[in-house]
Amino acid sequence: MSNDISGFSRSGFEPVRNAFLRNFKDGKELGAALCVYHRGEKVVDLWGGIRNASTGERWEEDTMVLVYSTTKGLAGLAMALAHSRGLYAYDEPVSTYWPEFAQQGKGRITVRQLLAHQAGLFELDAPLDASIVADPDRLAILLARQKPAWPAGQRQAYHGITLGFYESEVLRRTDPKHRTLGVYFQEELADPLGLDFYIRLPETIPDRRLAPLRRGSMLRAPFTLPLPFFLAVMTPRSRVRRCLLGSELPEKTDHIYARNLEVPAGGGVGTARAAARAYSEFATRGKTLGLREETLLELMAPPRPPAHGFRDACLKVEVPFSLGFAKPSARNPFGHPTSFGCPGTGGSFAFADPHAQLGYAYFPNQMGMHLEDPRELALRTAVYRSIGEPLPAKVRTSPRGTRAGGPVTTPS
Repeated sequence: MSNDISGFSRSGFEPVRNAFLRNFKDGKELGAALCVYHRGEKVVDLWGGIRNASTGERWEEDTMVLVYSTTKGLAGLAMALAHSRGLYAYDEPVSTYWPEFAQQGKGRITVRQLLAHQAGLFELDAPLDASIVADPDRLAILLARQKPAWPAGQRQAYHGITLGFYESEVLRRTDPKHRTLGVYFQEELADPLGLDFYIRLPETIPDRRLAPLRRGSMLRAPFTLPLPFFLAVMTPRSRVRRCLLGSELPEKTDHIYARNLEVPAGGGVGTARAAARAYSEFATRGKTLGLREETLLELMAPPRPPAHGFRDACLKVEVPFSLGFAKPSARNPFGHPTSFGCPGTGGSFAFADPHAQLGYAYFPNQMGMHLEDPRELALRTAVYRSIGEPLPAKVRTSPRGTRAGGPVTTPS
């Protein structure tokens, strides 16, 4: 299996192919795909391994997989596209576009604060199920009624699942066609770019194209995760557990993944090739989509911290968020400071580096137990070596994920 790798890597990118192959040879992968665009050209497109552990079927060129929070970045691209087309302004109150949102003292929360996980809306008091998620009108009522945990702009708290629902309703209120985020993403971004990525997976996609996830053992988690984060995950009713309620919905189905259901903060399914192409568009000035320079500069700008800094009240570690994306940090300097993207539970990661004109995506189906997956880091390091750009060194950390002088900075 370890030598059964398909695809290509351009001359000069042999270290990337070697790193991809090494992950399989070392027994770290089940199946995976990696794609890299550089200066608008596809330079790496690799896939291999096993798509389905129970049947032994191979990972094919068109295999797609659930990528959890990596979806946030693709949703963020759709929101940025809507901003570029003048549908809303980042510094305008959400209630300008959605008057009912002003309930429970939320009238002054801006779109920027919401997209940066600074609105205090990391959970919903009402339980979520697929029937509510599938009905945007019912869901909007629950979202509008939610009381924030604290005033906007005071703290950052990872809006693990709620972020996408709030984004979608802002989009429904501002889009002339009143489309949900998943539909807008498909029609305005995925279709024009020819992307095999869905925030709303349709019935027409057969299960044979989908790679089921294989979960790792929690026994290693205390040694691979920052201790504060691990303890929060293991504590019932902790903020991090509450902020992720609803993340199970994409897999609560008779199919491999749910169909016609939008969980825009954690339910995206697609190929690494699609995500890399999408980020490449934003890393190279967005000519195909007609992106405005103003929007691109906003995405590239440094993140704006809340009053109490970037230490996340849910994740218990520092991570800078901006406009729906994670940004490079001392703990995970995944690219030039202008970069933006989002990692997902299990090891997937996709991002844009406008400085290097890079669009990058790595999607596995063997879930890892790290906030920064070593498989992905090896691939990313090889990519930057191949393009002649030094990968910024991260701050040295202790085994428990702290550093002298303060907490770590780690994406979720």
